[in-house]
Amino acid sequence: MIIVDRLLEDRVRTQRPIQVALIGAGFLGKGLAYHLLKYVPGIRVAGVFSRNLDNAAAAYLQAGIRDVTEARSTGEVRDAIRRSRPVITTDASVLCSADGIDAVVEMTGSVSFGAEVAMLAIQNRKHLLLNAELDATLGPALKKRADEAGVTVTTLDGDQPGTELNLYRFVKGMGLEPLLCGNIKALLDPYRTPLTQRGFAERWKQNPVQCTSFADGSKISFEQAVVANATGMQVARRGMLGPRHDGHVSELTNSVLFDRDELREMGGIVDYVIGSQPSPGVFVLATTDDAMERHYLDMYKMGPGPLYCFYAPYHLCHLEAPFSIARAVLLHDATAAPVGRPVVDVVAVAKKDLAPGMVLDGIGGFTAYGQCENAPVVHNDGLLPLGLAEGCEVIRPIARDQTIRYADVRQPSARWCDMLRAEQDRELIGDPEELAAAR
Repeated sequence: MIIVDRLLEDRVRTQRPIQVALIGAGFLGKGLAYHLLKYVPGIRVAGVFSRNLDNAAAAYLQAGIRDVTEARSTGEVRDAIRRSRPVITTDASVLCSADGIDAVVEMTGSVSFGAEVAMLAIQNRKHLLLNAELDATLGPALKKRADEAGVTVTTLDGDQPGTELNLYRFVKGMGLEPLLCGNIKALLDPYRTPLTQRGFAERWKQNPVQCTSFADGSKISFEQAVVANATGMQVARRGMLGPRHDGHVSELTNSVLFDRDELREMGGIVDYVIGSQPSPGVFVLATTDDAMERHYLDMYKMGPGPLYCFYAPYHLCHLEAPFSIARAVLLHDATAAPVGRPVVDVVAVAKKDLAPGMVLDGIGGFTAYGQCENAPVVHNDGLLPLGLAEGCEVIRPIARDQTIRYADVRQPSARWCDMLRAEQDRELIGDPEELAAAR
């Protein structure tokens, strides 16, 4: 990761900045735009998309840039890049298709719209950096298409999956065996809603829906599914274990919460703990059978084993994201990307009793929350991924805390996300007739 600073310095010297299109001008989108514009000279924000043109302009304005051009065509984007003029647009396709754009960063948090953006970016051979919700739902299908197009698809450094994968690769690089990739949560209440999170959202100038996904467990489920699909690790049970641990995360090596032999038997797992310090951080529990290595690890204050804890005390989201952009474009290195078939999915669970005729409002809403489940169970039981839930009409009664099945809802028609998911199931999971029968 450190090498990219030298590579970006070379891009500055040769006046060849990485040209990036930002899709989304929400809280994190604006934050990333500001950081790139102010502090990362080797990467240039060539254009910003938002459904609201004023929001797109605000992404530049907060960094002191007022002179922006609205682009309505790929030609206008191309010409603006040649003249080093920043563009704003309400049409994401003109950024995803324009010559001169090196990478597309999808930061809307949407699965349905994000799938359309991802398809356009890959078809036009742009490196793609995508949100965790999209990656967890459709990552394997997008990775397959990106490989065929010769571009890199990845999630971002700074978000928990990226930080966990950096730790995972660091630990493996030392010859140790990672057994658990973990996340640290301060709070998890599956019944939180945009109403309960409104005050928190207003304080931090965020979207209440997004804040709800943090609190109700959906976001951490998507994050850990991304890690699972990038490492091959599974979950110990639906929803993960999520034990309470009020001490420092390094004390997990001496606790009874995680057993090395059980973790090994499962092939390694992704999980989280509630209440640990440092928060919000991430950690990896690893082991080794080598007595000599264990002797040195003990001397280096890592403890006697057999479990060793490696942790990052923070994840700095958009501040670290430029590392992933540079890694993808300059080194074709994914921070976090699926290794093949889906290993873990995020399924929709009813947040309240649902009656026929109700329409699911998706991630961070009033109707459903997400839980991790191993992919074979999801497909064998016909469970509905939370990433596809928005807009689905309930057709039979669903009790609170009941996992929602495809058979319980009527899906909207003609969505790219459903087409990609069917492709992912067909090509990466199994026979489509068997899958349809299971649903």
